[in-house]
Amino acid sequence: MNKKVVVTGLGAITPLGNNVAEFWNNIQASVCGIGMITKFDTSRLEVKIAAEVKGFDPVAHGLDRKEARRMALFTQYAVAAANQAWADAGLKDNPAVNPERVGVYIGNGIGGKEVDEEGNRVLFEKGPNRLSPFTVPMIIANEGAGNVSISLNAKGPVLTIVTACASGTDAIGAAMDLIRTGRADVVVAGGSESTITEYCVGGFQVMRALSTNLDPLKACRPFDKDRDGFIMGEGAGILILESEEFAKARGARIYAEVAGYGATGDAYHLTAPDPEASGAIRAIKAALDDANLKIDEVDYVNAHGTSTPLNDPMETKAVKAVFGDQARRLKMSSTKSMTGHLLGAAGAIEAIISILSIRDGVFPPTINYNTPDPDCDLDIVPNTVQKGEVRAAISTSLGFGGHNAVLAFRRY
Repeated sequence: MNKKVVVTGLGAITPLGNNVAEFWNNIQASVCGIGMITKFDTSRLEVKIAAEVKGFDPVAHGLDRKEARRMALFTQYAVAAANQAWADAGLKDNPAVNPERVGVYIGNGIGGKEVDEEGNRVLFEKGPNRLSPFTVPMIIANEGAGNVSISLNAKGPVLTIVTACASGTDAIGAAMDLIRTGRADVVVAGGSESTITEYCVGGFQVMRALSTNLDPLKACRPFDKDRDGFIMGEGAGILILESEEFAKARGARIYAEVAGYGATGDAYHLTAPDPEASGAIRAIKAALDDANLKIDEVDYVNAHGTSTPLNDPMETKAVKAVFGDQARRLKMSSTKSMTGHLLGAAGAIEAIISILSIRDGVFPPTINYNTPDPDCDLDIVPNTVQKGEVRAAISTSLGFGGHNAVLAFRRY
C-alpha cells in the first residue's frame, strides 16, 4: 500500500505574520521580519537582533488563557498554528473525521527553554520547593505535539521529531509515510520553536554561528559574499496531510501533493556540514526518487540557506551535483533572509512557502543580496519576487548533527 498524500490545510505563526495570508503576502513583498531583540536585556551579548513573533495573542488563536499560561511559548505557537490549519482544511467539527485515524507529528529542536531558564533562576534563588508544578510539562519537547493532540482530539500516533534544524521537515516526511502505509487518514504535521532567550542566543553566539551585524534589515544575507552567520527566529508552521482518497471523499480543497521525502546523515561533524555535501546530495536524490520526479520537472528549491559561511556554498554544490546543467535553470532562494532561522520550525514554514509557490506561480526572493559570491553562483532570486510556473518544488533542511532532510512537492 502506497497512498498518495496531499496537503489540505496550512497554519503559521511567524515573524512575518500570525496567519498564512499575512505571512505569504510579506514573503512576496520582500519584507524583513528581523529586528532588535525585545524579549530580554541583550546588554551582556554581542548579538542584538532576532526574528521575533510580534503581537501574538494565544486567546485569539483558540487557546484558553489559563491553559496558555501552562504552556511554553513553542507549545502555544504549535497549538495556534494547528488550530488555523485544522480550520483551513475544513476539519473542525467535521463528521467524516475519526479521531483514532488522526495523527500528530511535530518537530522541535530545544523545547521550552524560557521555562527552563526561569526554573533555574527560581531553583538557585529560592530552592526546589518554589518551582512551578508545571515546570517539567512546559519544558519537554513533546508537549507541543501533546497539546495539539488534546486541542484537536487527535487520538492516532502522536510523535515529536527532534533533529535540530531538520525537525519540521522530518516530521512532515514521517507523517507522509504514516499516511502512505494506511495507518492514518489525516496527520497534523510541522514544527514549532521559541528559543530567543539569553541562554540560547548566548550559546549560539559563543559557537560563532550567529551574525553580529547590528543592522536587522541587512544582517541575514544568504549566498552573499559578506554573510557572517544566521539570525535566530521563532514561530510554528503546521500542515494538514491527508490521503488523497480521504481528502477527495470529503470534498477537500487540495493545495499540493507531498510527493517525496529523503533523509540522510552526514556522519561528519556535530555542527559543521560536510564540505563535500555528500549527505545533502543523497537526501535530495532520495526525495526526487521517492517522488518519481525527474530533475527537469523541478522549478524551485527553497534552500536551507542559513547565511553562514559554510552552509551556503555547500548547498550550492549539492544542487549542482544533483541537477547538473539543470541547476542553472532552477530558481533557488533562501526565505530565511526574511524570516530568520526558525530552527526546528524552519522546515515547516519553508514547506508552506514551497506549496504556496506552486499554487501561485511565485519564486520567493532572497533579500539583502548585494555582493556575489563565486562559490554561490546559482539564481537565488535576488531581492524581489519573480513570477513563473512552478510544477514541483523541493525544500531542504540541514541540521546540526548532520541531519539532512528534503521534501518534494508537486502541483496537484
